[in-house]
Amino acid sequence: MKLLRNIIFWIHLLVGWVGGSVIMIMSVTGLLLTYERQIIAWADHRNYHVALSSGGLTRLPVETLLTKFREAKPYLIPVTFSLSADLHAPAVIGITKNESVFIDPYTGEILGEASQKVRSFFRVITAWHRWLGMPEEYRTTGRTITGICNLGFLFLLVSGFYLWWPRKWTCQKIRSTLWRGKSGLTGKMRELCWHNVIGFWFLVPLFIIVVSGVVISYQWADTLVYRIVGENPPASRGNRGRPPGTDGLLRVKDMNTVSGARNAVQKIPLPLEGLDRLWIRAEQQVSGYQNLSMRLPASANAPVTFIIDRGDGGQPQKRSKLILERKTAEIVGWEQFSSYPLGQQLRFLLRFAHTGEVAGIAGQTIAGIVSAGGAVLVWTGLAITWRRFRARCRSGETLRHE
Repeated sequence: MKLLRNIIFWIHLLVGWVGGSVIMIMSVTGLLLTYERQIIAWADHRNYHVALSSGGLTRLPVETLLTKFREAKPYLIPVTFSLSADLHAPAVIGITKNESVFIDPYTGEILGEASQKVRSFFRVITAWHRWLGMPEEYRTTGRTITGICNLGFLFLLVSGFYLWWPRKWTCQKIRSTLWRGKSGLTGKMRELCWHNVIGFWFLVPLFIIVVSGVVISYQWADTLVYRIVGENPPASRGNRGRPPGTDGLLRVKDMNTVSGARNAVQKIPLPLEGLDRLWIRAEQQVSGYQNLSMRLPASANAPVTFIIDRGDGGQPQKRSKLILERKTAEIVGWEQFSSYPLGQQLRFLLRFAHTGEVAGIAGQTIAGIVSAGGAVLVWTGLAITWRRFRARCRSGETLRHE
């Protein structure tokens, strides 16, 4: 048993030393990304707050708003149209993932566009979090490195818990684990104390974040999620890990492709007739939604897709997708989170468990704190290793002099 413990200890030390810098980068960038969605929303809306007195309490019909948008921005092809349950929020017309136009839902006045500076900042942070900020031609290498280090972090958590587990439980051991223990500790003892305390308190949320990161990074881990619950993974892997309804909000490259195609072939704008009736039908589908988004059809006869979100934007369990026939408003498709197989539900939840968003603002806050804790774990672990290395070097020098 002692031999096994020593082997695990030295592997733990080696993995932490080799992957520590990358794990530190992922932890710090994860902390910076904690409230990304809320900060972007604040940056977008702070100058576009809608005053109810400007147009009363009745929002203009969707067709009217889209018509006013076309008149003001004829060179832009809208892809999505969204309205929030917040009466003070503007309507959002999406052009690409990072390009949106805000419009007063009561008057049809164009208020402005999405904040690109804030989005650029978070794109840079995300690039460092996912592939260490490497240029596009080296992103596969960057993803490989972060994926391996994420696996290493998982090993550090599991092995660290094993190494921490007391051979004999005592009140002093429990007390020193639950809190920092004696004040005035310095050097290695101080860092070891913080390493143990933070590792103990943050173990479970860190484990969830790291495991979900592994699932996001590796297809074998993604497949394993389905196998664990006795299901076969979906045959189509194009939307791997994408929660219900998010395929209606296209990725930036997809949206650019759609917009480019429309600009190329759509000389005459698609007719807007009938969208008001479809919008009203979608509003009736689910009561108490927080945001309703419509993907504008690519052709006059194509079905219209709606994303109905009862959460805050990062909770797949509260998101649904409704597809309506363009002319009759009949339901062509209706997808709720509960309608998905257990494996797919678990996969969707893991995607947003990685950011804590699945549990709302409280979950995001916990994820941010835990990310900071991960950085402290790396720092204290590296410091302990360095002190151990220096002590061994000094010991060797002493023996040589003797």
